[in-house]
Amino acid sequence: MEVLEAIRGRRHIKQFKPDPIDEATWMSWLQEATNAPNHKMTEPWEIIVVGPEARMNLRHGANFGDAPVVLAVLSKRGASQIERDENLMAVACFLENLSLIAEAHGAGIRWTSIGWQEHARQVLGVSDEYDIANIIGLGYPEEVPPAKPRTPIAEKIRRVP
Repeated sequence: MEVLEAIRGRRHIKQFKPDPIDEATWMSWLQEATNAPNHKMTEPWEIIVVGPEARMNLRHGANFGDAPVVLAVLSKRGASQIERDENLMAVACFLENLSLIAEAHGAGIRWTSIGWQEHARQVLGVSDEYDIANIIGLGYPEEVPPAKPRTPIAEKIRRVP
């Protein structure tokens, strides 16, 4: 699959098939995702594989779309607000890489924002050294939703002299 095809095809997956993804497969996807840009090669991401008990205790309303794999992706906070922001941006790039890699292999990701809840930090045992950037479901889509219209980029560009 070409890069542009993966970018255009990537979707937020709401429901997954029960088909498992072999751990060696998704681990290789995570490894490839580490090719994301990150300031000073800090590689600020850490991954928690969320097991069945923790998953149940997270109480996600849609149960991560019944994804066969659930991962919490953490971002190292850093010593300053600038470093924290840079780290979160690097982790976002890591997550986008993972999303595109999954798409290229016929899989997909369900993004959630519950990681910002204190409850999630407690369930996952996340120290104050990290932010939970995202908790994702990873699997093969039950269905792929249609693309939503995007604003033409020309409407988002401003020029300064």
